[in-house]
Amino acid sequence: MDLSSRNRLNDRHLPLFAGETLFDRIARAVCRAGCLPRKELYEAWEMARRVRRRFRGGRVVDLACGHGLLAQILLLLDSSSTTALAVDRHLPASAATLAAALQTDWPQLAGKVRFIEQDLEQIPLTADDLVVSAHACGALTDLILERALAVGARVAVLPCCHNLDTADLGGLQGWMDGPLAVDASRVARLRAAGYRVTTQTIPAEITPKNRLLLAEPG
Repeated sequence: MDLSSRNRLNDRHLPLFAGETLFDRIARAVCRAGCLPRKELYEAWEMARRVRRRFRGGRVVDLACGHGLLAQILLLLDSSSTTALAVDRHLPASAATLAAALQTDWPQLAGKVRFIEQDLEQIPLTADDLVVSAHACGALTDLILERALAVGARVAVLPCCHNLDTADLGGLQGWMDGPLAVDASRVARLRAAGYRVTTQTIPAEITPKNRLLLAEPG
């Protein structure tokens, strides 16, 4: 099975997820919703697992959330997080379809996730929040890091679509490729602000843009 496929999962894919693991159960809900690319399921799952190994509790704030699957998986993985915001400038109409499919199996999600269509700059954050974003394009990742830094919140991002014409490469482009230089500079910026930083990857067969950055105040 091509984990990086952008084809939407639907009912005919249900036999691929016949187990009783949490992942299989989530995948079946995604299949029933019929609106999410396979790639996004695996990205959200692999990121959420790694985030929860490091960060527990707090309100989840999923910025540039798309369908909001990452926020909902984070709630399922840690019940001590009781609420989540899923924020995007333009939410897909099918985000509600996916949320309803998940709530069929996990009724406790109802009322815990608020979907907000708004500019990311306008969302109030607090130091207790867990700020996350999977593949916020280009400078959106920097905006999300800046928003988290401003309040001292924990943050986890999976960057993509690096704009080398405008991004801060930290003078590192002579030693490493441009996107890696951008992400290394992001790490340096967080460390300079007193954050503890962990760098990981999700499987490359899901996406080549697989560098995961996790940071918390020191």
